[in-house]
Amino acid sequence: MRTRTTLAAAAALALGLGLGAPAVQAAPPAVAAAPDIPLANVKAHLTQLQQIANANGGNRAHGRAGYKASLDYVKGKLDAAGFTTSVQQFTSSGATGYNLIADWPGGDTSQTVMTGAHLDSVTAGPGINDDGSGTAGVLEAALAVSRAQLKPDKHLRFGWFGAEELGLVGSKYYVNSLSTADRGKISAYLNFDMIGSPNPGYFVYDDDPALEKVFKDYFATLSIPTEIETEGDGRSDHAPFKNAGIRVGGLFSGADYTKTSAQAQKWGGTAGRAFDACYHSSCDTSTNINDTALDHNSDAIAYALWQLSTGTTTPPTGDVYENTTDVTIPDSPGAAVTSSVSVTGRTGNAPSALKVGVDIVHTYSGDLVVDLIGPSGKAYRLHNSSSDSTPNINTTYTVNASTETANGTWKLKVQDKGPQDTGYINSWKLTF
Repeated sequence: MRTRTTLAAAAALALGLGLGAPAVQAAPPAVAAAPDIPLANVKAHLTQLQQIANANGGNRAHGRAGYKASLDYVKGKLDAAGFTTSVQQFTSSGATGYNLIADWPGGDTSQTVMTGAHLDSVTAGPGINDDGSGTAGVLEAALAVSRAQLKPDKHLRFGWFGAEELGLVGSKYYVNSLSTADRGKISAYLNFDMIGSPNPGYFVYDDDPALEKVFKDYFATLSIPTEIETEGDGRSDHAPFKNAGIRVGGLFSGADYTKTSAQAQKWGGTAGRAFDACYHSSCDTSTNINDTALDHNSDAIAYALWQLSTGTTTPPTGDVYENTTDVTIPDSPGAAVTSSVSVTGRTGNAPSALKVGVDIVHTYSGDLVVDLIGPSGKAYRLHNSSSDSTPNINTTYTVNASTETANGTWKLKVQDKGPQDTGYINSWKLTF
């Protein structure tokens, strides 16, 4: 967020709400519902931004190597996920700056919903909350669009702007580069500038009543009260869009204003302390984040995107990876065997409705515990031991594996928890 000139700003793009932790579950309905944005994924992006700053003089500021490395990181993720990306160059303070624009294929381009954040930090530090948090939340929401293979009615565009800290330079340049007709095609711009403040508040932009309501409706589902964002009016990248007559909205978790006693009572945290005591400082590192606020606000980004763009999801299907080699299951309580499938040639993460087909021949299925093991090593329980005396397991499970990288080694792990009965893994497969 830009240095204070009036009040502090509203931030946080609006993407994901959704279903719970990865687990076996029913397939999603045909009508699109906003997904849960995995906090671990958002934080992984923040780790990368911190490492980029560490390797480039401690910051990711305009005109510095850390900024361009940050842009290259985000662009690489989007290119791999199927977005059409473009890099826009401008000059400010004698240095070249860059905006990154990413378009998701499809949707009515005369009704474009755009979501954005600023990518630069100040020179004093790595800028992980300001605005690595918005950058990462918007990025992961965009990747969720790709994972869901969303078919929106409205076109979706994402932007990461440079030189915001120098006076909204990148976003002004982008808006000014649009023709009057192209500005008219942007039906809404959602801004996310600081969404993981360590002593957080939950602030919603009030610039447009309909967009404000979308975010308020989401937080109402969590029983989290919100306040109108006033600290950052005109201080972040939504301002050039608003000045051009484009509807704007967004979220913000607070900067250097002080949390009141009333705010601490309803949100928790520490009264009498800044929402972000490391604002524009060297201590704005990866430890300067409140995970709960980052998680809620990232989910809110997705929720808003799905609400505003509508459409349906078409999970990628048809690509099958199978192992048909028989593996004997030892009749030894607690002993485990695995069968592996190697997945290659895919981009991004696994789907939230990964199909796991299991064919196990066994004389007492109730003895068996069956897990899918993702490339990360995380286990997803498919079948628990029970008193079920029927033989064999031949069924297809649906697993939310959206936090797993698709490419890698997946394993089916089987344990025989009871004596006497025997069997083997006949085959198993993954369908993406």
